[in-house]
Amino acid sequence: MDFRIEGRDRLTNARAGVIATDHGDIMTPIFMPVGTVGSVKTVHLTELINDVKAQIILGNTYHLYLRPGLEVLERAGGLHRFNGFTRPMLTDSGGFQVFSLSGIRKLTEEGVEFRSHIDGSKHFFSPERVMDIERSIGADIVMALDECTPGTADYAYAKKSMEMTHRWLDRCVARFDSTQPKYGYEQTLFPIVQGCVYPDLRKRSAEYIASKGAFGNAIGGLAVGEPVDKMYEMIEVVNEILPSDRPRYLMGVGTPVNILEGIERGVDMFDCVMPTRNGRNAMLFTKNGIMNMRNKKWEFDFSPIEEDGASYVDTLYSRAYLRHLFHAHEFLAMQIASVHNLAFYLWLVTEARIHIIEGDFAVWKAKMVERLSTRL
Repeated sequence: MDFRIEGRDRLTNARAGVIATDHGDIMTPIFMPVGTVGSVKTVHLTELINDVKAQIILGNTYHLYLRPGLEVLERAGGLHRFNGFTRPMLTDSGGFQVFSLSGIRKLTEEGVEFRSHIDGSKHFFSPERVMDIERSIGADIVMALDECTPGTADYAYAKKSMEMTHRWLDRCVARFDSTQPKYGYEQTLFPIVQGCVYPDLRKRSAEYIASKGAFGNAIGGLAVGEPVDKMYEMIEVVNEILPSDRPRYLMGVGTPVNILEGIERGVDMFDCVMPTRNGRNAMLFTKNGIMNMRNKKWEFDFSPIEEDGASYVDTLYSRAYLRHLFHAHEFLAMQIASVHNLAFYLWLVTEARIHIIEGDFAVWKAKMVERLSTRL
């Protein structure tokens, strides 16, 4: 893999780059749609490629391990061949499930024991096992196993958790380096910075992660309950230390405004379920603000969903029609809204890239933040 920077903003830390992988180039900054079980919810593959213009998507290691399972994925030749997405992919490590499934897991130095949310069966994820699973799934970028601590964790717990994440990273690196890709193309491992909302812990973690010399690095444990200003502060602390010539991935973030603020602070890669999850619940993100498509104000509004929108659905369907579909509980409503939101997110990061290269990102971003925060 290779990463090159093609432009930097003059007034901020924003930068535009290209990540080269065996499955194609990724233009940064980039938003990555989440395909938890090998599919992006309610979005057809052709829409994902042609309308959303996704350059890279995510798969979830925990969920793919449970269903369809490693035997199916290996016989298929990896997730790319199984789901038909031929562009780059990234898999998380199951670390977020340590946070989100805290009621059905046990955490030890050796790893994490999960009870399946499907049938209650027990499964153990050690750092070594996670590397083996991610080799079998076959994503281009794989994440190290970490503990994603809540944003409200106290200092003592955050420190203990971070130190264990570092020890797990060493085990991940050792296992990853001792194994080979299974499907004839290269994979690369990203370590994850932790440390909750404590600047000294974040600095220590960023220094430790940077010392590994990985191709890229991730920032985890944010957007998990901490105040948004703390999130931005931690990004700044970490990005002062992480190598500037390597891609930086902010995990699980976030709103359109969060993404622009992250780009301004030097982040290159983002993912979040928000575009599809909120879309399925009738919330649209647009260039002029946020729309709740169940509101009565759209009942007789036959104008396009969004003038000059980012996707074909914006001009094909009216606001009144989309509102009708949501009230009629039609699955098509969720599909239209998800395609729209994802296309908008990809439009937003593409526009950010253009303005970084042109040198006026800071001015453009200030105007966009004001518009994106409006409720229509």
